[in-house]
Order: sequence, then C-alpha cells, then structure tokens
Amino acid sequence: MRQKNRATKQLGNPLQRRIKGQKMLSRRRARGDYSLPLLYETLRERYQVAMKFSFWRFSHTVLTTFCLLGLTAASGPESNIQDMELKIGIVQRFGSQPTAKLQLEPIKGDRLKLKFQAGNKQQILFTKNPVKLETVMQALPKSAVEEVVVLGTYRTFETAEDSANKWRSQGMEVEMAQPERWQVWAKRDVYSTPLLRRLLLQNIQASTKEKVYIDTKIRKQVPRVSWVVDGNRYSPNDLEISTENNLIRVNKSEKPENARLYAGRLNLQPNAYGTYTLVNQVPLETYLRGVVPYEIGTDAPTSALEAQAILARTYALRNLRRFAADNYQLCADTHCQVYYGLNGAAAKTDRAIASTRGKVLTYKNELIDALYSSTTGGVTASFSDVWNGDDRPYLRPVLDAATNFWNLSKQSLADEKNFQKFINMQQGFNESKWDMFRWHKETPLKDIIKDLQKFLRVKNSPHAKFKTIQAMAVVKRSRSGRILELAVRTDHSTFILHKDEVRSAFAAPTSTLFYIQPLNKGQPELWGYAFIGGGLGHGVGLSQTGAQNLAKLGWSSPKILQFYYPGTQIQILSKETQF
Repeated sequence: MRQKNRATKQLGNPLQRRIKGQKMLSRRRARGDYSLPLLYETLRERYQVAMKFSFWRFSHTVLTTFCLLGLTAASGPESNIQDMELKIGIVQRFGSQPTAKLQLEPIKGDRLKLKFQAGNKQQILFTKNPVKLETVMQALPKSAVEEVVVLGTYRTFETAEDSANKWRSQGMEVEMAQPERWQVWAKRDVYSTPLLRRLLLQNIQASTKEKVYIDTKIRKQVPRVSWVVDGNRYSPNDLEISTENNLIRVNKSEKPENARLYAGRLNLQPNAYGTYTLVNQVPLETYLRGVVPYEIGTDAPTSALEAQAILARTYALRNLRRFAADNYQLCADTHCQVYYGLNGAAAKTDRAIASTRGKVLTYKNELIDALYSSTTGGVTASFSDVWNGDDRPYLRPVLDAATNFWNLSKQSLADEKNFQKFINMQQGFNESKWDMFRWHKETPLKDIIKDLQKFLRVKNSPHAKFKTIQAMAVVKRSRSGRILELAVRTDHSTFILHKDEVRSAFAAPTSTLFYIQPLNKGQPELWGYAFIGGGLGHGVGLSQTGAQNLAKLGWSSPKILQFYYPGTQIQILSKETQF
C-alpha cells in the first residue's frame, strides 16, 4: 500500500508531465541547448518506480547467481561450482520461418515431462513418445505495432557493449539485442510510448551525428507454437521440458542422425523479436562437455584441451549478461561458444574438464575476457585492434611462434611494408602447417559492391546509395597489423570502414589481417580486388591451432595460457574472484 501511494505521487498526472516535458524541451531547443542527459532525465521521470523495481529484480538475480557460485557462501568453491546452472539458447529464433519444426524425445526407457500454463492452472503431461513442436502463423484480431529505437547495429557483442556503455554514461537506459546482428536499443520499458520514442529520436538527431532510427514493424499475424500429445493439441507460450534422466534429444531436421543430446532441462519461451527461444538449463561443468570437443576437437594434446577447458569456463562465467533482453545468458554458436550438447563428448575431453574443475583465468583477481580464435595468422591482436572499448592489459600483440624471430616493437606491423613482408612469410609459426594460416582470394568488383551495399543497408547508412566502387585503400593499421581503417571511394561518397566492420562488409577476408591489390585482369577498367592475408577470426587471445602446436612441443596448459594472456593467473573460482 505504501509503495502504491508513493508510485501515484511520483507518477502524477501523465498529461501534465508530458506537457511540462515538451515545454522544457521547446525552451531548450529555442536557445540551442540539446543536453542529452537532461532529456533522458525528463523522459525517465515517469518511470522511476518501475526502474527501482527492475534494479531490485536484477540485484536479486545477481545475488542468487553469486550464491550458486559459492561467492557468498562459507564453503569452498569446488563444492559449489557444480550447482551453477547456465541458460543457453540452443535454438534462438524458432518461428522466424513459418514451417519451422523441432522434435523433442527422451532417451530409451525414459519419458518427457511437459509443464505449461493452461488458463489459470498449471498442466503437466508425460509421454514416452517424441513431441514435435510446430509453428503456425496466427492472424491477430487487430494489427499490432512494435517499435524500438535502434541506437546502433554492430557485428559483435563487444563493440555493441562499448556503444551501450557510452549511452549509459550520458544517463540513458539501454539494452542489447540480437534480432540478426547485434543492436543497442533504447530500453523498451522506459521509452515505452510513441511520444517518448519520438522525443528521444528528435533530440538525439538534433544533438549528435549518431545514425539512430525507429524500427517499426506492423504485425498482422504472429507465430504460435503447437504440439500434439495423445491426440490433443496444445499451444502455450511457455513450455518446460524435462526427463527423469535429465537427457533430451533435440532435432531441427527430419533426419534422426541429426538429433543432439542435451543434459538438464529445456524451456521454450518468447523472445524480444516475436519468435521463441529453446533454452537449455544445464550445469556449468556439463555444459563444458558440449563445448570443448566442438571448439578444439577431441584429438588435441592434453595440455591444449586443459587450456581450452579453463578458457571456456572463464568465458561462460564472464559473459552471462549477453542475452538479458531475452531472459537467457549465452547462445550456442560462434557469437558465444559452440555448444552442441553431449553427442561429441569423449573420455579425453571429459578428463581435461575434470582435471581443471573450477579453474578460471584471472587478472588481478578478476575473470579475464577469455577471447580466443581458430588461428591468429601469426600474431595475436589487442582488444582495441578489433573492437571499440578499453584495451585489456593481458590481450596484446604476441608473435604466435615458439621462438621470437620477429621483434614487434622494432618491426611494427602498423607499417605497410613490414606488414606485407610479414604476411608473405610462411615458416616458423605455430600455425604454419594449417591451411588457413595464409590465404589469397580474388573477388570480382560486382560481388564486392553487392556485399558492401548489403552491409551498409543493414546499418541504415546513407552511404548505401552508391552504384560502383572507384577505389579502396588501407589507411591505418594497428601494431599487430590488423586493419583499423579502410577507405572506400564510390560514385556517391567516400567513407571509412573501421576495424571488424571490414569482415562484415566483404565476403572474401576471413580476418582483418590482410592487404588488398586492385586487379584489372587485362581489362581497361577495374575488375576487382585480391585479398591477401592470414588467419581465421578476430585473432585476439589464444589460437586454438597454435596452442596445439605448443602442446606438442611439451608446453603445459599454464605455460600456454601465460603465453597468450601475459600477466594472468589460473585460480580456483572463489569469493575473491571478481566478475
């Protein structure tokens, strides 16, 4: 009752507050004062109680998580780490295709337990038979308008998070989402009306150069999931699936051999995009059994497997915030870590996980940003070589070789001549024998134009209106040789692609460690470009290929991790560990 009276007093008359806010903004606009913090404060005023409740709810969730980790408990971390349960989105946008299907089935001798809400009552069904989830498009009685203010679109979570933090520093409430690419949205439950969204957009456009827009979707129909048990059809919005043995097969295809076995429980739940996510709730150490074999393979040397297990555990715990907008924590593909369940689990990888149980990699008692990639191309990258944001002291350029035959401080790869000499070297590196260590790809101009136009349209960029590319050139590199700026001149404008945008803009390069050469192919006009480079992925942190080579040379897992992450320590997760 006390909270209700207080809420009424704070919210006041909505119409009066709107008028007051509009008058204030008008006065500010008249004298050229477009203070974003002031606008955000004005727009948020009506939502203070809601925000306090949201903060309490978030704080409660974090405290619960820490308790599960043993961070607030008196007992040792090893006895509590097994209790940590993760929420992994194994099918992220079920229903985006009208014909989408999923088959769930128990292992032999077990049965599925299906729990869902039917009206005001909870209903529970048991079946030994497979259950096929299907989506059908259901017409709405009245068209629904869905809107979000998109503050930016990005290739990676890391760059999106840096953008989100900058908006927060100006006093704005934001959230990160991944409808396709990563996006930063104005927080929906704060900017929850058309008026608030348009006032926000108007002020941002007047005071900054940010490419902000309102994404409006008018839905006449929505996907609904339905399934049949014992001849009866059900269609709940939320569904919890479990078994007595905590093992469930999930198949996204019609072929039985494609089914994946997952431990723990499953939840089918709505997401922020009008579709559904199938979430696997699974203990951390069991989750690693579905990650390590698929990330580095089961044939890797033992010390490389142990290093991967420590990194995968650290990465998971450091990144629990990624999908807060959709009410789960991690995805199951390369936007997070590859997680395909227990099909690939093997004795060798299980031993590596067990022998490192509870171990994480830290820097000054804080979990590190445990980034890793397939291969570095011969040199690791700093965090800021690829993404926006503060550098991590332990993520810096390291020659990816057992012996230091190239002095990065004296022969900086930021110099184009040094870089081209380096990229044409083949021998002496940890990855020399791997087929993606060096690559040379030639792409016709028409394909380059098509890829670049698509990329710019997704970003809602005004530069997307061009018809042809006149020239391209690398104008700035980092000390590790990664492209920081690539200039593009078109018939419409000249603009710069920054860092990891280059991989999104063109199909040919598999990393940002490359140079380009214009090709004429005997024609008077430009035919296309050759992309000449090395590596696969961002190249930050450990190289999975390089780690295996070092392990074959007799390096231990601590030595491998210290090589790729200088200044870090392996620790047992404890109450002193900071997230």
